[in-house]
Amino acid sequence: DGGVVRDPAGKIVLIPGFTKDQLDLFTDDQLEMLAEKAEASVAEAPKATKKKKSKPKPKPKKKKPKPKPKPMEYQLPNGLSYPVNDGNRWFSATWKMVPEGAAVMNFVISDGNNCYENNGGRDFHVAVERDDKTIEELVEKRYQELRNERKEVQEEKKRRFEHSSAQKKKFAEQARNLQIRQTATTLFTEPPVPVPGEKLQVYYRPDNTPLHGTTAVFMRGAANRWKGGSLGTVEMTPGTKETSGYYTCTVDIPNNAYGIDFVFQDGPGLEPERIDNRDSLDYHIDVPNANYKEPPMHIVHVAVEMAPICKVGGLGDVVTSLGRAVQDLGHRVEVVVPKYDVMKYGLIEDMVELEGFMWGGTYNSVSYGKVENLDVYFIGPQNGFFDCGMIYGADWEPMPMTDRERFGFFSKAALEWMLQSKRNPDIIHCHDWSTGPTAKSFWEDYQPYGLNNPRMVFTIHNLNFGEEEIEEAMTYTQKATTVSPTYASEVWNHPSVYPAHGKFYGIRNGIDPDIWDPLHDEFLNFPYSAENVVEGKRRAKEQLCAHLNMPMTDQPVIGIVSRLTQQKGTELMEHAIRVALGRGCHVCLLGSTFDPDMQENWDQFSNEMKQFNHNAVRMVFSYDEPLSHLIYAGADMLLVPSMFEPCGLSQLIAMRYGTVPVVRRTGGLADTVFDVDHDKLRAEHEMMQVNGFSFDGADVEGIEYALHRAIDAYHNDPKWWYETLSKGCMDQDWTWARPAMDYIEMYHSARKN
Repeated sequence: DGGVVRDPAGKIVLIPGFTKDQLDLFTDDQLEMLAEKAEASVAEAPKATKKKKSKPKPKPKKKKPKPKPKPMEYQLPNGLSYPVNDGNRWFSATWKMVPEGAAVMNFVISDGNNCYENNGGRDFHVAVERDDKTIEELVEKRYQELRNERKEVQEEKKRRFEHSSAQKKKFAEQARNLQIRQTATTLFTEPPVPVPGEKLQVYYRPDNTPLHGTTAVFMRGAANRWKGGSLGTVEMTPGTKETSGYYTCTVDIPNNAYGIDFVFQDGPGLEPERIDNRDSLDYHIDVPNANYKEPPMHIVHVAVEMAPICKVGGLGDVVTSLGRAVQDLGHRVEVVVPKYDVMKYGLIEDMVELEGFMWGGTYNSVSYGKVENLDVYFIGPQNGFFDCGMIYGADWEPMPMTDRERFGFFSKAALEWMLQSKRNPDIIHCHDWSTGPTAKSFWEDYQPYGLNNPRMVFTIHNLNFGEEEIEEAMTYTQKATTVSPTYASEVWNHPSVYPAHGKFYGIRNGIDPDIWDPLHDEFLNFPYSAENVVEGKRRAKEQLCAHLNMPMTDQPVIGIVSRLTQQKGTELMEHAIRVALGRGCHVCLLGSTFDPDMQENWDQFSNEMKQFNHNAVRMVFSYDEPLSHLIYAGADMLLVPSMFEPCGLSQLIAMRYGTVPVVRRTGGLADTVFDVDHDKLRAEHEMMQVNGFSFDGADVEGIEYALHRAIDAYHNDPKWWYETLSKGCMDQDWTWARPAMDYIEMYHSARKN
């Protein structure tokens, strides 16, 4: 066995020729290698041959013991040497070749098990022997390279900023023009842009308004959100032949006006029988004025989610994107969220702790930071409510608190913070059941005691949770919204909403054009826009197919990016996938679910589809942001068969990338997708273009009808599909430009009340 000794556990404790201290320097693997060599040397040694007996030799004289060898020394350059002992353990390595052009060799040392010695973060450096001129040239070359790299990064940031600013300006202009064109069917003026100190001719058409059929129309108005000079109450006269159907009157615009506001009624008094005040929002027209500007509003959002630092669903996206869009229009926006222990703190810029406050039986820390260029404040009570490793879910954990208790505490703590920090914003905007208690607490506990300026706005994102909190918030808020007009019409008679439905509105959500931009998408190999949509879509399809190891195809690629829940129409999804594969299409699905039974069902379905359509279908069950971008860009169609959908963002993102949506007509899907065959008149009325395919009902016949029409349209005229339909989708504005304008009007209306 070569003299190798092991302990009862099999660990090597002795190898001939090595001391115990030396053995301690080796890893277990290295010890085994040394043991194998020792054993091999014994096996290879020549065996002793049997000799004949001979006469005994005289005993040799005792030799003196040889002196012990001196300790081995490490010989180093420049005549240095170090003895081998416990205090000096040395290892060596050799570079096979010093790279040509190297001036300095840089290195760190590792034990091979992710433990590093890097000289306190400075690394180790050894100068390469060169002449001074060469070193100077190399240093200058690297310096120029770094400067150029930094310049490229700065120029790219500048290009992106300019592109983003130009996009936002374009979308804002489109939104204003669309608003004017849509309003013009009821109201327009001459001149179209009012001039301070000049006369303005107002034209009003009562058709399709509460004054429909009236024989007398009066206009009542004032400047500057009803706070400026009164325009009086003026009786309007029927229009001429060119303006048949309209009533008209002339008013004088005050010199200090930056806007004028109107309502129309069937009599001259303050209490007419019928009035058209645009559902309490009034008719408003901006007046450009070099000397008088509308003061910006101060809006504070109170929410338990915010993208990207503490996002669970769409609520977090809305808080961030709406806040940014309103801020871009010149208003002051702040956000207040709980200080969770599970936040993505690396995405918060310049976070600092401010002065906290005692309230609710505990100390509440207050921190400030920038998130997506928004001012964000974090309230961290020391009672442990938000140090529990989660955003939602306390109800299902063995802990002495519920989500209702946690978020109810935060809703009121946010108001206490505003009071103690001497804030008095114009609007407090709370979101969903989780911060619904803010509305009642504001009016009962804070408005009478110094926090007297704000008005409340409340947004319902999900009506499936917290009905009690939602009903309470609806009662105490001045204005309430949900995330699309159609969804508002679907839920207005819900018991939590109906008692206050007169102040309930639907404003669709939008998408952030900086995040969803095929021209600057970091996950796409080939950037594209509406101008090169044909090549861009082809290249994106190639990248998607390569990423999923699918063969490239001229057939339609149908994408699905969705949570796999009953709400999202999973049964219709499965049927549609079978139909699409039967038509020769390729299908790629990215989905996730927390339901183990649902996951098992989809695993079985995926295996079945791959067995018979191996090259044509890919299903990925995870959260995969890069793949979601590839599907939105590389697919030709996106399937969204939701049973209900308050707004929906996937169809908006798909259109931004030139992918045509195929959807069930419900909620926000109905508001944003105009069917190619059946919605031309509706699209014209909304000043939009047809952009997809939709179906009614929840049966397989409906989704088959929409999907077959889409596939047929693709095959019948691929040129039209890409150059007209796909390009048209990309040209449409589904950003926050228009919704932000609608929210600002909502805020002003809440202030008026």
